[in-house]
Amino acid sequence: MRIHVRLFASQRESIGQSAINADVPDGSTAASALRALAAQYPDLAAASESLAFAVNREHAAPETPLNDGDELALLPPVAGG
Repeated sequence: MRIHVRLFASQRESIGQSAINADVPDGSTAASALRALAAQYPDLAAASESLAFAVNREHAAPETPLNDGDELALLPPVAGG
């Protein structure tokens, strides 16, 4: 299935794009899609433990299932003060 992936901060800088379209296996979750993307884009693997997810613009757990055409956003940690 095909999903749309939005990238922010260092992920966007390392890939050189703010969004990519990706083919992932049917039945993928947010976390398994990230693992598949990290295999293709190794720079994503470095920060994968600290990323949060949003699916279709709503915060999502790593085990959230994805459907064809979904948007997966990889959200970096946010610091404030």
